[in-house]
Amino acid sequence: MTSTLPHVCICICTHKRAEMLRRLLDGVVGQATDGLFTYSVVVADNDREESGRAVVDAFVAASGIAVTYCVEPQQNIARTRNKAVQAAHGDYLVFIDDDEFPTPKWLLTLFTACRDFNVDGVLGPVKPHFDVTPPAWVVDGKFYDRPSYPTGMVIDWRKGRTGNTFLKRHVFDGEDTPFRPEFLTGEDQDFFRRMIGKGFVFVWCHEALAYEVVPPIRWQRSFMLKRALLRGSISLVHPTVGLSAVAKSAVAAPLYTLALPFAAVLGQGRFMTCLVRLCDHLGRLLAAVGIDPIGKPYVTE
Repeated sequence: MTSTLPHVCICICTHKRAEMLRRLLDGVVGQATDGLFTYSVVVADNDREESGRAVVDAFVAASGIAVTYCVEPQQNIARTRNKAVQAAHGDYLVFIDDDEFPTPKWLLTLFTACRDFNVDGVLGPVKPHFDVTPPAWVVDGKFYDRPSYPTGMVIDWRKGRTGNTFLKRHVFDGEDTPFRPEFLTGEDQDFFRRMIGKGFVFVWCHEALAYEVVPPIRWQRSFMLKRALLRGSISLVHPTVGLSAVAKSAVAAPLYTLALPFAAVLGQGRFMTCLVRLCDHLGRLLAAVGIDPIGKPYVTE
């Protein structure tokens, strides 16, 4: 830690995903640096029972990589991200989710892009990884595919997220709570909206690849629909979502309902795509009249 090289701190927020956390930490070992920087890890556990501690302790003993372990007892992703920021040190902070794992040159690629483009941060793509072959309709429907963009493209806040994200430390200066706890989701987009408003610039790097593990439970229809209902219901918290979004959902929901029989003829992928979008709008409409469609703040499996 006394090196004159820049230091990168990898921030991982986790919640009762011991096996996924273990895979991610294993991917941190041996990250290429080309002698340009040093790195360490912060694990912020959003489980008051500290289910991630044993995984971290075993990793430190086996790898020798410095890890700071901290706990946020109140289940809230924004609070947990803030806990990670508070515990982190160094010149750069990297966020990667506990259900993701990186490629060997992931960290070096992010660092190099940030330096070469002389920007305040870099975001990279996340591709789905299936340990078990999913049903064809899951792949055809592209439910876990995320868009990627050309390297060097300046992003707007709507593309901002904290899975596979590399940020200069100064972005957090003066921010006591950089991620707002009132957001149960979308706290990362809100963060980027405010930071871009301050004049910070963030670019995309297509080569800085990470993978998201998609376990079988996530292609269960009930999981996908519950998550869509929740996503729609809590979208109203976002300051950019107002009455016009509710009006849009009021029009879209019956249209998607009418489209369901036709989508079913085109296959399960199309049918589930239509049904998920319907639930997004239904969740928003229910929340607008004070109904909580899920009854819990997260669908976390």
